[in-house]
Amino acid sequence: MLLLQGPEIRGLAALSAAEKPSEAVTMTRKTLSGAFRTVKNPNPRSKIASNPSASSQSPVRLSASSASTSRRVSDPRSRTWSVYLILSTNDPIKTYVGVTTDFTRRLKQHNGELKGGAKASSAGRPWVCACVIHGFKDQSEACSFETKWKSLSKKLPRKRATDDAAKPEDARSLLLLRHREAALDQVKGEIDCSHLEIDWQLSPL
Repeated sequence: MLLLQGPEIRGLAALSAAEKPSEAVTMTRKTLSGAFRTVKNPNPRSKIASNPSASSQSPVRLSASSASTSRRVSDPRSRTWSVYLILSTNDPIKTYVGVTTDFTRRLKQHNGELKGGAKASSAGRPWVCACVIHGFKDQSEACSFETKWKSLSKKLPRKRATDDAAKPEDARSLLLLRHREAALDQVKGEIDCSHLEIDWQLSPL
């Protein structure tokens, strides 16, 4: 199992300003593919209700469901509401939770390839997918889930920003993903998630 090294992430910041956003995203995906070992999972779309709590000692791993998730959320026939978690790969290292019916398009917006990205994601580009949650009945349910996940993430205790700033990028990324997962576990304890499915791309397991 390989950890994403700080120099590999910082190397992305050295991309020429003349390069197109799509080229930066391609470079990021190649870097992540080389840094994370693919996880063999016969059933990558496991239900949230059966997803065990992660060990705080295990590193981030890249799920083998990445390609299938991209195909599924970009298929017009399957554009149901989803909640997603993305991770920045340049300073400031941070995460972002959102809701969409087309994750592939939404990620391009966050990365500046298409218009419409949130202002909060303008820094730290390019962003990569950490996880996507599927199975919401409608927009209202998806938005309620998103709000609950964000709210519990803010309430959970976390290390001070000054402490995080001294850590390498890969360590900070891991802490952020574990923090989001801990909040997600609390969401599962407060609302019924038995009908939902979770696809981790960068899992803190």
